[in-house]
Amino acid sequence: MTTINIKNMVCPRCITAVRAVLMSMGFTAEEVTLGEAVVKEDLSEEQLKSLASKLSDEGFELLDDPRSCLVEQIKIGVLQWVRMSSQRPKLSDYISDIAKRDYSRLSKLFTQVKGETIEHFAIQHRVEYAKELLSYSQHTISEIAYMLGYSSPAHLTSQFKQQTGMSPKEFRDMKNKNRLYLDDI
Repeated sequence: MTTINIKNMVCPRCITAVRAVLMSMGFTAEEVTLGEAVVKEDLSEEQLKSLASKLSDEGFELLDDPRSCLVEQIKIGVLQWVRMSSQRPKLSDYISDIAKRDYSRLSKLFTQVKGETIEHFAIQHRVEYAKELLSYSQHTISEIAYMLGYSSPAHLTSQFKQQTGMSPKEFRDMKNKNRLYLDDI
């Protein structure tokens, strides 16, 4: 059995794409989750190189460095936290819990590797999710603010404006909405 850590898996379609690559290569996928796949077979170095090439063609990257794997786990945790529909715990508690490590160490590692803080990364993703909700839903800005765990619509508006240069209302009224791919954030 081989566990494979994969960068840029950010959504259910990514899981489907990785599963398809594994199947096309004749591997038995025991489990495929965000950032990780477990295959029944013990893969040789040659098979791993071939898999890396096929995954790269699909926009993914194999991770073999433990620090990179941990950073990817943090990124996935932030994505899950941003899209929680229930009451959100504190981001630091959530990330620390899923990574099973002290948050201050995780924060320091993330900043060293990514060049930005976990909090800034989370703000970017919250704003992108707000853009998605503004583009495709009938929710008011107030409803969206509370859905995303903001303390008030003004707090959402402030962070939205800092990130995009415009208010949520101005964004909603735009004809050409500029959105980012999640793995480009």
